[in-house]
Amino acid sequence: MTQQLAVFFPGQGSQAVGMLDALAETHPSVRQTFEEASDALGQDLWRLVSQGPKEALDRTENTQPAMLAAGVAVWRVWRQAGGRPVTLMAGHSLGEYAALVAAGAMGFADGVRLAADRARFMQEAVPAGEGAMAAVLGLTDAQVVALCEDQAQGAVLAAVNFNSPGQVVIAGEAAAVARAIEAAKAAGAKRALPLPVSVPSHCALMRPAAERLAERLADVALTLPGVPVIHNVSVTAADSIETLRDRLVQQLHQPVRWVETVEFVAAQGLDTAIECGPGKVLAGLCKRIADTMTTLPVFDPKTLEAALEKTAHA
Repeated sequence: MTQQLAVFFPGQGSQAVGMLDALAETHPSVRQTFEEASDALGQDLWRLVSQGPKEALDRTENTQPAMLAAGVAVWRVWRQAGGRPVTLMAGHSLGEYAALVAAGAMGFADGVRLAADRARFMQEAVPAGEGAMAAVLGLTDAQVVALCEDQAQGAVLAAVNFNSPGQVVIAGEAAAVARAIEAAKAAGAKRALPLPVSVPSHCALMRPAAERLAERLADVALTLPGVPVIHNVSVTAADSIETLRDRLVQQLHQPVRWVETVEFVAAQGLDTAIECGPGKVLAGLCKRIADTMTTLPVFDPKTLEAALEKTAHA
Protein backbone atom coordinates (compact mmCIF):
# COMPACT_ATOMS: atom_id res chain seq x y z
CA MET A 1 0.00 0.00 0.00
CA THR A 2 1.36 3.41 -0.98
CA GLN A 3 2.20 5.61 1.97
CA GLN A 4 0.06 8.74 2.17
CA LEU A 5 1.62 12.00 3.29
CA ALA A 6 0.39 15.16 4.97
CA VAL A 7 2.05 18.55 4.83
CA PHE A 8 2.06 21.10 7.65
CA PHE A 9 3.00 24.77 7.41
CA PRO A 10 4.30 26.68 10.46
CA GLY A 11 3.06 30.12 11.42
CA GLN A 12 4.32 33.20 13.17
CA GLY A 13 7.11 32.46 15.64
CA SER A 14 9.19 30.19 13.40
CA GLN A 15 10.77 33.10 11.53
CA ALA A 16 14.49 33.88 11.84
CA VAL A 17 16.92 36.12 10.02
CA GLY A 18 18.74 33.94 7.49
CA MET A 19 15.95 31.38 7.24
CA LEU A 20 16.10 29.40 3.99
CA ASP A 21 19.48 30.91 3.00
CA ALA A 22 21.05 27.47 2.57
CA LEU A 23 18.07 26.15 0.60
CA ALA A 24 18.13 29.22 -1.65
CA GLU A 25 21.78 28.50 -2.53
CA THR A 26 20.86 25.14 -4.03
CA HIS A 27 17.33 25.90 -5.24
CA PRO A 28 16.84 29.19 -7.13
CA SER A 29 13.05 28.91 -6.85
CA VAL A 30 13.33 30.05 -3.21
CA ARG A 31 14.63 33.45 -4.28
CA GLN A 32 12.17 33.52 -7.16
CA THR A 33 9.29 32.92 -4.76
CA PHE A 34 10.42 35.78 -2.55
CA GLU A 35 10.82 38.01 -5.60
CA GLU A 36 7.19 37.31 -6.48
CA ALA A 37 6.22 38.19 -2.92
CA SER A 38 8.31 41.37 -3.04
CA ASP A 39 6.62 42.44 -6.27
CA ALA A 40 3.20 41.84 -4.71
CA LEU A 41 4.04 43.93 -1.64
CA GLY A 42 6.28 46.59 -3.13
CA GLN A 43 9.08 45.85 -0.65
CA ASP A 44 12.22 43.70 -0.71
CA LEU A 45 11.08 40.78 1.40
CA TRP A 46 14.13 38.60 0.70
CA ARG A 47 16.51 41.30 1.92
CA LEU A 48 14.52 41.56 5.13
CA VAL A 49 14.49 37.80 5.62
CA SER A 50 18.16 37.26 4.79
CA GLN A 51 19.67 40.39 6.39
CA GLY A 52 17.17 41.59 8.99
CA PRO A 53 17.20 43.41 11.26
CA LYS A 54 15.44 40.91 13.51
CA GLU A 55 13.24 43.61 15.04
CA ALA A 56 11.82 44.41 11.60
CA LEU A 57 11.30 40.76 10.64
CA ASP A 58 9.52 40.15 13.95
CA ARG A 59 6.97 42.91 13.34
CA THR A 60 3.66 41.22 12.64
CA GLU A 61 3.05 43.09 9.38
CA ASN A 62 6.38 41.73 8.05
CA THR A 63 6.41 38.32 9.70
CA GLN A 64 3.15 37.10 8.24
CA PRO A 65 3.87 37.66 4.52
CA ALA A 66 7.46 36.46 5.08
CA MET A 67 6.30 33.20 6.65
CA LEU A 68 3.72 32.64 3.93
CA ALA A 69 6.41 33.12 1.28
CA ALA A 70 8.76 30.80 3.17
CA GLY A 71 6.19 28.02 3.41
CA VAL A 72 5.25 28.24 -0.25
CA ALA A 73 8.93 28.41 -1.28
CA VAL A 74 9.72 25.17 0.56
CA TRP A 75 6.62 23.52 -0.88
CA ARG A 76 7.72 24.45 -4.39
CA VAL A 77 11.18 23.04 -3.73
CA TRP A 78 9.64 19.82 -2.42
CA ARG A 79 7.61 19.35 -5.58
CA GLN A 80 10.48 20.34 -7.91
CA ALA A 81 12.78 17.88 -6.14
CA GLY A 82 10.38 15.04 -6.85
CA GLY A 83 8.74 14.98 -3.44
CA ARG A 84 5.69 12.79 -3.17
CA PRO A 85 2.20 14.30 -3.51
CA VAL A 86 0.29 14.76 -0.28
CA THR A 87 -3.18 13.72 0.82
CA LEU A 88 -3.98 16.39 3.42
CA MET A 89 -2.67 19.85 4.30
CA ALA A 90 -2.88 22.03 7.39
CA GLY A 91 -1.16 25.11 8.73
CA HIS A 92 -0.73 26.49 12.21
CA SER A 93 -2.52 29.85 12.38
CA LEU A 94 -0.95 31.97 9.61
CA GLY A 95 0.41 28.72 8.17
CA GLU A 96 -3.13 27.91 7.05
CA TYR A 97 -2.73 30.58 4.35
CA ALA A 98 0.40 28.88 3.01
CA ALA A 99 -1.54 25.62 2.93
CA LEU A 100 -4.35 27.22 0.94
CA VAL A 101 -1.90 28.71 -1.56
CA ALA A 102 -0.06 25.37 -1.88
CA ALA A 103 -3.39 23.58 -2.40
CA GLY A 104 -4.42 26.00 -5.15
CA ALA A 105 -7.23 27.70 -3.25
CA MET A 106 -5.77 31.19 -3.80
CA GLY A 107 -3.06 32.74 -5.92
CA PHE A 108 0.34 33.33 -4.32
CA ALA A 109 0.38 37.10 -4.87
CA ASP A 110 -3.16 37.34 -3.49
CA GLY A 111 -2.12 35.29 -0.48
CA VAL A 112 0.91 37.47 0.25
CA ARG A 113 -1.11 40.68 0.08
CA LEU A 114 -3.87 39.12 2.16
CA ALA A 115 -1.39 38.02 4.83
CA ALA A 116 0.04 41.53 5.02
CA ASP A 117 -3.42 43.07 5.36
CA ARG A 118 -4.44 40.45 7.94
CA ALA A 119 -1.39 41.37 10.00
CA ARG A 120 -2.15 45.08 9.73
CA PHE A 121 -5.78 44.55 10.77
CA MET A 122 -4.59 42.56 13.79
CA GLN A 123 -2.03 45.16 14.81
CA GLU A 124 -4.52 48.00 14.51
CA ALA A 125 -7.26 46.18 16.43
CA VAL A 126 -5.50 46.45 19.80
CA PRO A 127 -3.23 49.37 20.77
CA ALA A 128 0.30 48.36 21.72
CA GLY A 129 0.57 47.27 25.34
CA GLU A 130 -3.13 46.60 25.85
CA GLY A 131 -3.06 42.95 24.81
CA ALA A 132 -0.75 40.05 25.62
CA MET A 133 -0.15 36.34 25.13
CA ALA A 134 1.51 33.75 27.36
CA ALA A 135 2.50 30.10 27.17
CA VAL A 136 1.39 27.75 29.92
CA LEU A 137 3.26 24.45 30.22
CA GLY A 138 2.41 21.49 32.39
CA LEU A 139 -1.31 21.95 32.98
CA THR A 140 -4.17 20.16 31.23
CA ASP A 141 -6.28 21.94 28.63
CA ALA A 142 -9.23 21.89 31.01
CA GLN A 143 -7.15 23.44 33.79
CA VAL A 144 -6.03 26.29 31.53
CA VAL A 145 -9.55 26.93 30.25
CA ALA A 146 -10.90 27.06 33.82
CA LEU A 147 -8.04 29.25 34.94
CA CYS A 148 -8.82 31.76 32.18
CA GLU A 149 -12.48 31.82 33.20
CA ASP A 150 -11.49 32.48 36.82
CA GLN A 151 -8.94 35.18 36.08
CA ALA A 152 -10.82 37.08 33.37
CA GLN A 153 -12.78 39.12 35.94
CA GLY A 154 -14.77 40.82 33.21
CA ALA A 155 -11.83 41.21 30.84
CA VAL A 156 -11.03 39.26 27.66
CA LEU A 157 -8.92 36.19 28.48
CA ALA A 158 -8.96 32.82 26.76
CA ALA A 159 -6.98 29.72 25.88
CA VAL A 160 -6.22 30.25 22.21
CA ASN A 161 -3.57 27.81 20.98
CA PHE A 162 -3.89 24.15 21.93
CA ASN A 163 -0.43 23.28 20.63
CA SER A 164 0.30 19.94 22.25
CA PRO A 165 -0.67 18.09 25.44
CA GLY A 166 0.55 20.27 28.28
CA GLN A 167 1.31 23.29 26.08
CA VAL A 168 -1.44 25.91 25.78
CA VAL A 169 -1.14 29.56 24.80
CA ILE A 170 -3.49 32.11 26.34
CA ALA A 171 -4.34 35.61 25.10
CA GLY A 172 -6.35 38.63 26.12
CA GLU A 173 -6.09 41.95 27.88
CA ALA A 174 -2.61 42.47 29.34
CA ALA A 175 -3.66 42.72 33.00
CA ALA A 176 -5.78 39.57 32.75
CA VAL A 177 -2.94 37.63 31.11
CA ALA A 178 -0.61 38.76 33.92
CA ARG A 179 -3.10 37.48 36.51
CA ALA A 180 -3.39 34.19 34.66
CA ILE A 181 0.38 33.72 34.60
CA GLU A 182 0.57 34.00 38.37
CA ALA A 183 -2.47 31.75 38.83
CA ALA A 184 -0.96 29.13 36.52
CA LYS A 185 2.25 29.09 38.54
CA ALA A 186 0.23 28.70 41.73
CA ALA A 187 -1.70 25.82 40.13
CA GLY A 188 1.51 23.92 39.48
CA ALA A 189 2.39 24.83 35.91
CA LYS A 190 5.94 23.90 34.98
CA ARG A 191 6.26 27.24 33.24
CA ALA A 192 4.01 30.21 32.57
CA LEU A 193 5.69 32.98 30.65
CA PRO A 194 4.67 35.97 28.54
CA LEU A 195 5.37 35.73 24.80
CA PRO A 196 7.19 38.50 22.93
CA VAL A 197 4.30 39.38 20.64
CA SER A 198 2.53 42.65 19.97
CA VAL A 199 -0.87 41.19 19.09
CA PRO A 200 -3.18 39.02 21.27
CA SER A 201 -4.10 36.58 18.51
CA HIS A 202 -7.10 34.26 18.34
CA CYS A 203 -9.13 35.87 21.13
CA ALA A 204 -12.20 38.14 21.17
CA LEU A 205 -10.00 41.25 20.97
CA MET A 206 -9.45 40.31 17.33
CA ARG A 207 -13.13 40.62 16.36
CA PRO A 208 -12.64 44.10 14.82
CA ALA A 209 -9.78 42.68 12.74
CA ALA A 210 -11.96 39.74 11.72
CA GLU A 211 -14.67 42.11 10.48
CA ARG A 212 -12.14 43.94 8.33
CA LEU A 213 -10.73 40.64 7.09
CA ALA A 214 -14.22 39.53 6.04
CA GLU A 215 -14.54 42.63 3.87
CA ARG A 216 -11.08 42.09 2.41
CA LEU A 217 -11.74 38.41 1.64
CA ALA A 218 -14.75 39.39 -0.44
CA ASP A 219 -12.28 40.77 -3.00
CA VAL A 220 -10.04 37.68 -3.11
CA ALA A 221 -10.60 35.05 -5.79
CA LEU A 222 -10.86 31.67 -4.07
CA THR A 223 -11.47 28.14 -5.28
CA LEU A 224 -11.87 24.94 -3.32
CA PRO A 225 -8.38 23.51 -2.73
CA GLY A 226 -7.17 20.64 -4.86
CA VAL A 227 -5.95 18.90 -1.71
CA PRO A 228 -8.14 19.11 1.42
CA VAL A 229 -6.93 21.74 3.91
CA ILE A 230 -7.91 21.07 7.52
CA HIS A 231 -8.92 24.34 9.15
CA ASN A 232 -7.76 25.42 12.61
CA VAL A 233 -11.20 26.40 13.87
CA SER A 234 -13.22 23.39 12.76
CA VAL A 235 -10.75 20.54 12.23
CA THR A 236 -12.51 19.84 8.94
CA ALA A 237 -12.03 20.85 5.32
CA ALA A 238 -14.33 23.48 3.84
CA ASP A 239 -16.94 22.22 1.40
CA SER A 240 -17.75 25.60 -0.17
CA ILE A 241 -16.06 28.93 -0.90
CA GLU A 242 -18.40 30.62 1.56
CA THR A 243 -17.34 28.20 4.31
CA LEU A 244 -13.67 28.67 3.46
CA ARG A 245 -13.97 32.45 3.80
CA ASP A 246 -15.93 32.11 7.02
CA ARG A 247 -13.31 29.84 8.59
CA LEU A 248 -10.50 32.26 7.79
CA VAL A 249 -12.51 35.04 9.44
CA GLN A 250 -13.31 32.91 12.51
CA GLN A 251 -9.67 31.89 12.82
CA LEU A 252 -8.70 35.41 13.87
CA HIS A 253 -10.77 35.35 17.05
CA GLN A 254 -11.15 31.64 17.81
CA PRO A 255 -8.64 29.05 19.09
CA VAL A 256 -6.12 27.15 17.01
CA ARG A 257 -7.06 23.52 17.62
CA TRP A 258 -3.70 22.07 16.62
CA VAL A 259 -3.82 18.98 18.82
CA GLU A 260 -7.15 17.94 17.31
CA THR A 261 -5.89 18.74 13.80
CA VAL A 262 -2.90 16.42 14.11
CA GLU A 263 -5.03 13.75 15.76
CA PHE A 264 -7.49 14.00 12.85
CA VAL A 265 -4.70 13.59 10.30
CA ALA A 266 -3.33 10.57 12.17
CA ALA A 267 -6.82 9.07 12.39
CA GLN A 268 -7.00 9.06 8.57
CA GLY A 269 -4.18 6.51 8.60
CA LEU A 270 -1.43 8.95 7.68
CA ASP A 271 1.79 8.23 9.53
CA THR A 272 4.13 10.74 7.89
CA ALA A 273 3.99 14.51 7.42
CA ILE A 274 6.33 17.08 5.91
CA GLU A 275 6.81 20.42 7.68
CA CYS A 276 7.38 23.03 4.97
CA GLY A 277 8.97 26.13 6.41
CA PRO A 278 11.79 27.34 8.61
CA GLY A 279 12.59 25.42 11.77
CA LYS A 280 10.96 22.35 13.22
CA VAL A 281 8.44 23.67 15.73
CA LEU A 282 5.55 21.66 14.33
CA ALA A 283 7.62 18.47 14.16
CA GLY A 284 8.24 18.81 17.88
CA LEU A 285 4.58 19.44 18.66
CA CYS A 286 3.39 16.58 16.46
CA LYS A 287 5.73 14.13 18.17
CA ARG A 288 3.99 14.90 21.48
CA ILE A 289 0.50 14.75 19.97
CA ALA A 290 0.53 11.54 17.91
CA ASP A 291 3.32 9.05 18.46
CA THR A 292 2.14 7.08 15.43
CA MET A 293 3.14 9.94 13.13
CA THR A 294 6.56 11.11 12.00
CA THR A 295 6.85 14.74 10.93
CA LEU A 296 9.88 15.53 8.79
CA PRO A 297 10.99 19.17 8.78
CA VAL A 298 12.20 20.57 5.46
CA PHE A 299 14.08 23.87 5.51
CA ASP A 300 17.59 23.30 4.11
CA PRO A 301 19.35 20.91 1.68
CA LYS A 302 20.12 18.35 4.39
CA THR A 303 16.57 18.10 5.73
CA LEU A 304 15.18 18.08 2.19
CA GLU A 305 17.40 15.16 1.22
CA ALA A 306 16.49 13.27 4.38
CA ALA A 307 12.75 13.77 3.86
CA LEU A 308 12.95 12.76 0.20
CA GLU A 309 14.87 9.62 1.11
CA LYS A 310 12.53 8.60 3.92
CA THR A 311 9.41 9.00 1.78
CA ALA A 312 10.69 7.82 -1.61
CA HIS A 313 10.01 4.10 -1.35
CA ALA A 314 7.22 3.94 1.19
